[in-house]
Amino acid sequence: MDKPSAEIGVFGGSGFYSLASGARSYAIHTPYGHPSDRLTIAEVAGRRVAFLPRHGSRHQYPPHAINYRANLWAMRELGVTRIVAPSACGSLRPEVEPGHFVFCDQFVNLTHDRKDTFYDGPLSVHISSEEPYCTELRETACGVADDLGIPFHSRGTVVVIQGPRFSTRAESKWFLQAGWTVINMTQYPEVVLARELGICYLNISLVTDWDVGLAGEPGVRTVTAEEVARVFNQNNEKLKDLLYKLIPAIPAERGCACKEALKDAVISPMEIMED
Repeated sequence: MDKPSAEIGVFGGSGFYSLASGARSYAIHTPYGHPSDRLTIAEVAGRRVAFLPRHGSRHQYPPHAINYRANLWAMRELGVTRIVAPSACGSLRPEVEPGHFVFCDQFVNLTHDRKDTFYDGPLSVHISSEEPYCTELRETACGVADDLGIPFHSRGTVVVIQGPRFSTRAESKWFLQAGWTVINMTQYPEVVLARELGICYLNISLVTDWDVGLAGEPGVRTVTAEEVARVFNQNNEKLKDLLYKLIPAIPAERGCACKEALKDAVISPMEIMED
């Protein structure tokens, strides 16, 4: 059997477990264990696309238990150079409403004890996270969302919490006061692991609810797991419409700096000695 390959990868989030019917699935083995599920590969508008539900097809892996390194390495094994990563999120701003999309450009990490690097030694690697998300992919996605009439925000900061619980009101008010845009449980370390592999990464945050710190605002409902699933499912077709138009719009050649992320990031023993 020929080795499977793909150029674009898609991670499915809560409520998003398949991309295309009739796709062939593959079990990919990695040095970091098993990915969340088998990867399916399909052709979308002439582009080879690999799809993986980050929580597993039965949503069996909560955010803190996902094997992020295996998921990213599996994509790399297939030859993926761009990843599009939809995810459910809560809003921290009244104007960022359920059903809106946010194309994040920054993150704040509040998770702990997650395997968040491929470089545990002997190499010492310090990648820059100044621009963690691919600017080229984000610009392309904004243009597609605009064409489709999807309400979106072209930038935003996602604060990533450990989960699986939702925030307390005090925590949520802290996030609001900091000026962050949305809250999520899976963006870290997914985005930095992609960066370590030189893979372009686009986050599409689908707002499913207002976070609890906005309770009391007109029209704001308290966040529940049931409400998150309901709104995500309600907007699933809108998300697929975006993906099906975005995938062929991604430039064939990369014009961003993501593939250079490891340049000047490795500290050699000789450099330490010279200091």
